[in-house]
Amino acid sequence: MVGAPVRRLGVGLLHHAETLPAHVALTLGQREYTYREAADTARRWAGSLVEAAGSRPGRVGVLATRSEAAYLGVAAALFAGAAFVPLNRELPVRRTRAMLEQSGVDALIVDGASLGQLPDLLDGLPRRPAVLLPDSLRASVPPLGDGPVLDAADLAAAAPLTPSREAGCDDVAYLLFTSGSTGEPKGVPITHSNVRSFLEVNQRRYRLTPEDRLTQIGDLTFDLSVFDLFMAWEHGARVCVMDPLEVPAPFPYLERNGITVWFSVPSVAALLRKQGVLTPGSMPTLRWSLFCGEALPRATAEAWQAAAPGSIVENLYGPTELTVACSVHRWDPQRSPGQCVHDNVPIGRPYPGLHTLIVDEDLAAVADGATGELCVAGPQTTPGYWRAPGLTAERFFARDGRTYYRTGDLVRLHQGQMVCIGRNDQQVKVEGYRIELGEIEAVLRRSGAVEAVCLMWPDPETITAVMSGVTDPTVVTAASMDRLPPYMVPTSVHAVETMPLNANGKVDRTALRHWLDEQAARV
Repeated sequence: MVGAPVRRLGVGLLHHAETLPAHVALTLGQREYTYREAADTARRWAGSLVEAAGSRPGRVGVLATRSEAAYLGVAAALFAGAAFVPLNRELPVRRTRAMLEQSGVDALIVDGASLGQLPDLLDGLPRRPAVLLPDSLRASVPPLGDGPVLDAADLAAAAPLTPSREAGCDDVAYLLFTSGSTGEPKGVPITHSNVRSFLEVNQRRYRLTPEDRLTQIGDLTFDLSVFDLFMAWEHGARVCVMDPLEVPAPFPYLERNGITVWFSVPSVAALLRKQGVLTPGSMPTLRWSLFCGEALPRATAEAWQAAAPGSIVENLYGPTELTVACSVHRWDPQRSPGQCVHDNVPIGRPYPGLHTLIVDEDLAAVADGATGELCVAGPQTTPGYWRAPGLTAERFFARDGRTYYRTGDLVRLHQGQMVCIGRNDQQVKVEGYRIELGEIEAVLRRSGAVEAVCLMWPDPETITAVMSGVTDPTVVTAASMDRLPPYMVPTSVHAVETMPLNANGKVDRTALRHWLDEQAARV
């Protein structure tokens, strides 16, 4: 049975263009866009998308970063009735082309900074999409082959589209690509119903108002940006896009813009703590401090809470397949430290309406307090991987009338809270013992490292640790020996000034492996 229509993602921008037209929706550097200006611009681009594609487009790629084309391009795609597909010019061309081929976009919105990559991306595509260039003129565009190309002048003169405010509950709102085990990116479609459920749960929790100002730190290809944009625009608030150069020293930006909601990966906060700049009271404007995407170390949460004493600190958890986040722990300075496991903050309890199972390798429920793989069902669960039924069958299963997604994360219940022990692919065997690399990383942090990453390198039997915030890593491993059995003590240890981060701000383990290979080659 087909579900009832739902409120289309992006409708909040239209609504507040009518009710709060002069209120600022988006701050980009020194440029401010009111709700009326943002909505009117996106509606003109939406009309151009429909015209260039010949009908309502199914999917629209957005090859743009921290620009008008990026944020209003997302809104335009939604207004045109399409799903948006965020793309990142920092990724290899071959990988982005694979995303274009898999998604089959009908149109591409491209900013000026990404324009140089476009000919290579389009070369060899089975079907050339229409191209919209909001901040470029046709005279400056390299040859792109056959197909419609609309430049800034065309878009400025376009008639605005009147968007539908409803969508089918199974209509896709956005399509994100994540790493795939085959080496090719895998597509995760998130429906309007999925994201509507996420937004409603979070609004009941955070009660955002038009007075709130939210940071936008990660790239659009990282789904934390969905929270930033649409939690703001649904409730008349302002999105403030931070320049990457401001993130390592964010305090002037936060105060200048009156930021009330911070949302980032924990690595950003860990870096600030390592630099010693998270001084007490240094972020007085914040009322919510939210972290998601990787483990939040206890010491980082404590330091951030002291630096933002007027804010509530929360640790969110969730893979892309479960629509940004699906569980949350509210940090309590008195109670939470005792609930940490491996010195990491719990991932808390599932969102209302979601159902969780903790299972063993045979998908049987584990005993209370035992470790197992977290599986989640409910209205935020993607319907399956994009055009990949085999992969969908591997990662989803039905039980009791619900479809569960296997997260691949190992958790257990501890004092009524879910704690993440690590990935099931981080569970390794050394000398016949099954161990969690995350446990070793936690002990190394408690022993003096600011950050610690353990890898099986250069072979599957050798535990290698890379640490930041230490002068002599061997001192840290020596200090850890009274907490770890001999088979868990890293055999090889290395120090780096800062951890490499990927495009989403998470520690880049692949880059660390390459660095280790380079170090070994020099010996």
